Amino acid sequence: MCVVLGDNILEKSIGTFIRKFRHQGSGAKILLSEVPDPQRFGVPVFEDDRVVRIEEKPADPKSLYAVIGVYMYDNRVFEIIKTLKPSGRGELEITDVNNAYIESGDLSWDVIEGWWTDAGTFDSLLKASNLIAELRAQDGRTPTSNRFEH
Repeated sequence: MCVVLGDNILEKSIGTFIRKFRHQGSGAKILLSEVPDPQRFGVPVFEDDRVVRIEEKPADPKSLYAVIGVYMYDNRVFEIIKTLKPSGRGELEITDVNNAYIESGDLSWDVIEGWWTDAGTFDSLLKASNLIAELRAQDGRTPTSNRFEH
């Protein structure tokens, strides 16, 4: 399955990544984007070319990448969800799901092409609006959060 959070806006299609995940066969895949403010997001911690954990909204981010709100999972995700405990905010955290896949050695990742933004704050909503206006002015395209080109 592919989960896309509703406040994600991407310039380019995620179709290539979905095909790569299908070819992967099992496990999970996360997508990353380099951002100027990683402390707002889940941030991957790398050892060589492996993601060894994801830290949620760290004060001292270990990379400049954000785990964007596009996740791909096999059927095991439902069993993993059943084992989760609510966080300090009283919520089940998607970062805990992704870290469970990391612990089992079944998580892959890719860096997206083009820009990505969330629209979860007033500033990021304004940024998203400006990026879309720029795209429309250039070539009339409008990105969407559900462009799944095959």
